Amino acid sequence: MEENENKPTSPSTDSNLMAALSYVWVLSIVMLIIKKDDEFVKFHAKQGLILFIASFIGVIPVIGWIIWLGVVVLDIVGFIKALSGEKYKVPIVGDMAEKVKF
Repeated sequence: MEENENKPTSPSTDSNLMAALSYVWVLSIVMLIIKKDDEFVKFHAKQGLILFIASFIGVIPVIGWIIWLGVVVLDIVGFIKALSGEKYKVPIVGDMAEKVKF
């Protein structure tokens, strides 16, 4: 990954907000559908989708709760990074999200 790839890209405020909302679980699917032509939103929506799916593991006692807490933390970090216009690749999740074809 190039060093400049993480730096804020200054997309429109609308794109920043839509990308940030992608980390609010089910809204990741909505953003993938309504903002399919916006690469910045799509980048964050795919990561939000992976985190949304991972949040279902939270129903498993103890281990699931720990994973769920991690998902919530990563959602918050992704939300903040997207809102600021940064194309932040979430550890592990980012690689999985790149494989999602939408």
